[in-house]
Amino acid sequence: MTAAEFQQLASSIPAQPGIYKYFDAGSELLYVGKAKHLRKRVSSYFSKTFTNYKTHELVQRIARIEFTIVNSEQDAFLLENSLIKQFQPRFNINLKDDKTYPFIVIKHEPFPRVFLTRKKINDGSEYLGPYTSVKKVRELMEFIKQTIQLRNCSLNLTPGNISKGKFKVCLEYHLGNCKGPCEGLQSAEDYQESLGQLKNLLRGNLSPVIRHFKEEMKMHAADLAFEKAALVKKKIEFLENYQSRSVVANAKAGSLDVFSIIRDRDIAYVNFLMVRNGAIIQTHTTKLITHLDEQPEEILSFSIAQLRTTFNSDAKEIVTPFMIDYPQQEMVITVPKGGDRKKLLDLSLKNAQYYIEELRSKERLQLNQKDTEKIKLLEQVQLDLQLPVLPAHIECFDNSNFQGSYPVSAMVCFKNGEPSKKDYRHFNVKTVEGINDFATMKEAVYRRYKRLRDEAQPFPQLVIIDGGKGQLGAAAEALHELELDGSLTLVGLAKNEEELFFTGDQESKKLPYNSSSLRFIRRIRDEVHRFGITFHRQKRSKGTFKNELEDIAGIGEATASVLLRKYKSVKNIKAAAMGENAATELGALIGAAKASLVIAHFSNQS
Repeated sequence: MTAAEFQQLASSIPAQPGIYKYFDAGSELLYVGKAKHLRKRVSSYFSKTFTNYKTHELVQRIARIEFTIVNSEQDAFLLENSLIKQFQPRFNINLKDDKTYPFIVIKHEPFPRVFLTRKKINDGSEYLGPYTSVKKVRELMEFIKQTIQLRNCSLNLTPGNISKGKFKVCLEYHLGNCKGPCEGLQSAEDYQESLGQLKNLLRGNLSPVIRHFKEEMKMHAADLAFEKAALVKKKIEFLENYQSRSVVANAKAGSLDVFSIIRDRDIAYVNFLMVRNGAIIQTHTTKLITHLDEQPEEILSFSIAQLRTTFNSDAKEIVTPFMIDYPQQEMVITVPKGGDRKKLLDLSLKNAQYYIEELRSKERLQLNQKDTEKIKLLEQVQLDLQLPVLPAHIECFDNSNFQGSYPVSAMVCFKNGEPSKKDYRHFNVKTVEGINDFATMKEAVYRRYKRLRDEAQPFPQLVIIDGGKGQLGAAAEALHELELDGSLTLVGLAKNEEELFFTGDQESKKLPYNSSSLRFIRRIRDEVHRFGITFHRQKRSKGTFKNELEDIAGIGEATASVLLRKYKSVKNIKAAAMGENAATELGALIGAAKASLVIAHFSNQS
């Protein structure tokens, strides 16, 4: 849209707060923005020269503009964030965070269960969180189990079922982890009180929980139930220790959210600390991609709205490194110069810097979690097989034949723990006649590593021979003839017992059946089986037609195809060749000379 085209509709743009949406000629949503004064804000895109190329590109693509008028700047702010999250327009800030986070759910049922989930279901249950780390949530759930007595069974504890005596207390009751509501030993009111303690604990408000347990301990002591009092005292000590580890600021600070930002060209990193009663109960760093040279204040304001929505924050105070325009009622924006809030802000910035360094380290090493697991697996193989180097390059050989016919060998290659299919090889056996697995294996290994040697290509660190000592010895002979002794490690895998044999060893090596190393070796063995059998079937399917006909001197592929089209099978061709009118019938089809060759061949067979 040009400036002249915009002027024709400028007067129709409302002079009120709201949001605007830019669409291209294909009705794709390009950008969503908010404004206190829609006409002034939208006009600014067409009345000035932008130094940012992406902003210029956006304006060139605009074909249609839509508006939504709202009552206040706050409504515009919330609507803009909602639309960006829903549609993710190309030119808006892109929050690179598509993870699903775990919740702790208090189930909507009698004597509610409390457990970890990633799915929110609209069934009346209460969801606390979400939490950024599954590991931390599991630790939190274990902490809850040790301090608050809640059931973890899935029994339907309706009043009717309890009154009928359908259930009996389990081991958790006898261990002191449950008060036995299934047998009516705990009232619904007492259970709800325990749930209230749980909610306080999850919000970082440990003081009421500790107070409750101190009163309970005094009550047990007054009743001379000293063992129960001792158990409650342990819970108090556990909670106080947890509190001392969690508190990083003045407990009087109350509930607040702390945000810091680091800008790196078109990327911004925002860290979020959720602080409740002076304790950090959540921390998260997110990555944002900017497009239109947005200012840090705008980026931070956007990300704060998104993160507070994601993590269900209800804090009335936000701590930021600079003042931002955050039009939400009753919200206090604090830019601290010192004190506890400044310490929290510095800690948030430190977390953001650590996150960036961690990302850069992974990029430098080109490692992700999956790569790390592969390296650990290869290190375990190296340890279990006592290899001199890490087996980053592994090759495995297998033979296949059918009653002595169509002998083939196959080799598969694994690099860095994954199949490298471009390096897979088939070998049509050339020098071996009949069934001779040892000679077949020797030929395949010899041909493979002669080629690698001649082409100066790297050798694998580990070669697996699918077979016992015989095949392993044949492979070792091939390497000896190539003067490659010691250049790589050979190991034989016995087919039945899955024992491993090394050249020169009398005894086999047995790995634990479910060890990661043996599972990996079995995976490689299964892959070479699959690859070899597929090739062998292809060879057999071709050979069934070619052997009987094309092996006849003077009969080629074209003649064999003519006969098969007519008679459908070699068996039918043989019957025709042995018939009374064979010379006439076959001669009319392929000529008298070739017909006589076919008849003579099948006559000699008979």
